[in-house]
Amino acid sequence: MSAEQWLILVSGIVGGALRVGVPFLFVSLGECLTEKGGRINLGLEGVLVLSAMAAFGASYLSGSPWVGVLAAAAVGALLATLHGLLCALPRVNDIATGIALMLLGMGLAFYLGKPLIQPQAAQLPAIPLGFWSDAPAVRSALQLNPLLPLGVLLALAMAWGFTHTRAGLLVRLAGDSAHAARALGYSVPGIRLAATAAGGCIAGLGGASLTLFYPGSWNEGISSGQGLIAVALVIFARWNPLRCVGAALLFGGAGAIGPALQSVGIGWGYHLFNTLPYALTLLILVLSCRPGQIVPGSPTELSSNR
Repeated sequence: MSAEQWLILVSGIVGGALRVGVPFLFVSLGECLTEKGGRINLGLEGVLVLSAMAAFGASYLSGSPWVGVLAAAAVGALLATLHGLLCALPRVNDIATGIALMLLGMGLAFYLGKPLIQPQAAQLPAIPLGFWSDAPAVRSALQLNPLLPLGVLLALAMAWGFTHTRAGLLVRLAGDSAHAARALGYSVPGIRLAATAAGGCIAGLGGASLTLFYPGSWNEGISSGQGLIAVALVIFARWNPLRCVGAALLFGGAGAIGPALQSVGIGWGYHLFNTLPYALTLLILVLSCRPGQIVPGSPTELSSNR
């Protein structure tokens, strides 16, 4: 390949990582917050799809993509709150409830989103990072999602909050030792409900990114399992919000290799490269989750309350 083709290829992978990685980032941050409180929410796949539909619908009806972003966050918080309320009931399993709510969220999105498949909604304005290049392909590839800086700021705020704020320490306490939290007079179900709702709100921003930036449309297969992949991504990041940023960009870059190769005329193995995020997920789970072994950094209550 020529130097220009290499530049286009690298720009495509980097730009793709920044675009594709944004939903991974928000969903993984939401799951990180939820699991830090001692609860697993597999329903974030449903949150992602339903919030994506809500964002597109609100943007289409209002003409403002930022109204769509707010709608996505609100819908994500509502569905996650339902998960938190159900899991607070006696003898209710987090994982089974999460799967049920995942199906509920996806079913609602598919049913309510039928009229939104054809229309076009107002999109989030891109931040151009390729202004330094004269190549149209490079300029097109390096279009930054305006929600990405928000995601990075959220990761920084969460990392700082877990160690320097009362609320963050209480979330960690509920996730590491529910008995200690109760002994100090705190409501563990209340802390976990708040963490789950906030996690769903954050994950909802990932849904807004899907329909209001990339790919920028609404269809029933828009998430491609990114909400479920986020659970493995959190394990890979060792429940560290800052590592979630790097892990999300890694997964996003893996998903961008196929389109980047196609942009320089290399079509072989396109579908094979598209499976890289899923292959990475399986590899992470195989290497990290072994019987009788606790993953370093995992909240203690995740293994004791399932």
